[in-house]
Amino acid sequence: MTDASRKKPALTVKGVRKNYGQVVAVAGVDLVVDEGEFFTLLGPSGSGKTTLLRLIAGFERPDAGTIELAGRDVTSTPPYQRDTNTVFQDYALFPHMSVAENIGYGLRIKHVSRQARDKRVQRALEMVRLGGLGSRRPNQLSGGQRQRVALARAVVNEPEVLLLDEPLGALDLKLRQEMQIELKQIQQEVGITFVYVTHDQEEALTMSDRMAVMANGKIEQIGPPVEVYERPATEFVAGFIGISNMLVRDGVRFVVRPEKIRMLAEGDNPDPGMTVEPGHVEEVIYVGMSTRYVVHLDHGEQLVAVRQNMDALGDAKKFEGRPVRLAWTPDHIYVLDRGGN
Repeated sequence: MTDASRKKPALTVKGVRKNYGQVVAVAGVDLVVDEGEFFTLLGPSGSGKTTLLRLIAGFERPDAGTIELAGRDVTSTPPYQRDTNTVFQDYALFPHMSVAENIGYGLRIKHVSRQARDKRVQRALEMVRLGGLGSRRPNQLSGGQRQRVALARAVVNEPEVLLLDEPLGALDLKLRQEMQIELKQIQQEVGITFVYVTHDQEEALTMSDRMAVMANGKIEQIGPPVEVYERPATEFVAGFIGISNMLVRDGVRFVVRPEKIRMLAEGDNPDPGMTVEPGHVEEVIYVGMSTRYVVHLDHGEQLVAVRQNMDALGDAKKFEGRPVRLAWTPDHIYVLDRGGN
């Protein structure tokens, strides 16, 4: 992408640090999020992702570094003067207000006229698939509907950046997966920059244009989901996102994902150039769409291989304890380093 065609940054974080006593929460983070991008901060509890989001929102002040929104330094600007809105996991809706009143509250505070406010609220309701429910109270809605109201309330203000802190965390798995798709569709429709915090790897892979994987207050890797998954920059990233097999051969440490491994049946011949490792199956784990095979290699390492369940009734358990050969091609491995330590 040329400099001329690159979108301008909606958010720029430079050398931001935040300590709580002796605890380093954010350790000198640099980050650029482009305008209109769905950007995810992914990491385990204590990685610094929520603290970084709070610093961007203005709820916390950094000990060092700067934060810019659309090129404007807002490091010392209070939250209400920043062109951001935040969506939290607990929705934080006003129980005494209707859905429409909740969505239009921020516009009313900004003294937007009643006519313009009603029009924008109605558009927001349609956008989050809640048309016709504006007169209801929050306690008359399902969890997923309340989350949509919280999202509409934030989006209707048309912020430069929308910050989302684990917004789907309280939903059940099926609804959460449905909302992931809807949330991405809404983001593309409104074109607002989203900065999304989650500990859920699948959620990050599903929705993000780019993602930053955090650990111990630092960013381990930034990139599109496919790049981060297929080409992890560090051992932490490889282990945190999905299931990874870490191997060392001749001083070279590399990763091969379970779905890239082929299990050779007796009499099967590997393709030319494949690496083949003998071992035996220690455990078989049925997980619905697929089955995981935990294999102890003759070399001593343990690998996980995955096979899709094609038959209505699988009999994968028969493989437990049996010898097996695992094979993979050179283009299905990713070298982490050559230290072998």
